Amino acid sequence: MEPITLTTARLTLRTLTEADVDPVYQACQDPEIRRWTTVPSPYRRADAEHFVNRICEDGWREGTEFTFGAVDTAGYGALVAVIGLSMRGTRTGEVGFWTARQYRGRGLMTEAVRAVAGWAFTEIPVDRVIWRAEVGNTASRATALRVGFVPEGVERAGLLNNGVRRDCWVAALLPSDLGLPSTDPYLPAPTTTANRTPAPPAERGEPARQRPHAARERPDGSAPPHIRPHHDHQNP
Repeated sequence: MEPITLTTARLTLRTLTEADVDPVYQACQDPEIRRWTTVPSPYRRADAEHFVNRICEDGWREGTEFTFGAVDTAGYGALVAVIGLSMRGTRTGEVGFWTARQYRGRGLMTEAVRAVAGWAFTEIPVDRVIWRAEVGNTASRATALRVGFVPEGVERAGLLNNGVRRDCWVAALLPSDLGLPSTDPYLPAPTTTANRTPAPPAERGEPARQRPHAARERPDGSAPPHIRPHHDHQNP
């Protein structure tokens, strides 16, 4: 896909260029960005060059990841943030972002995420945009909620950051959340107690009962196959 430019009330969202290498490098010296996102740490200028000249260019060309640099139109074209949308399966994208320290607290990222999501819903198109952030990243969570993302819970070990798996919050935004139509019809489940996962007996105040299959455990203590359980970037 050819890179495109989006505009909002205060921002121009465009592809990153060689001129953005130094601003990206400087922004990623912020320990908060390195703590809450998956950028390399320490972050070298070579990392910024690789990100701008390889990762971003390849993502647009291959249609796998669409990265925008957010430029403050009232601030002499300064790069204030980076936001990316990565494709995650059929008509699903995942948003990730960071904002340079000096530009936080002004609602700029909320504006940028809403613009990128609206573009994704109408032009790619996708029917679902997910947001994930490590549990504890309250600033990123606040941005997602202001955009309209609906929390869906916690993914255990959902993020891999510097070789360590961490739990992450997950939320999703649908076209209807922005007043837009979906490409495919969406039939939400009825909101009734019948489709909620029941709590364990102990949490309901009921005595725990013996599992009906307990007597069928194998001599080595493993459960038969039919009763084994089974089981799936960010800054403000």
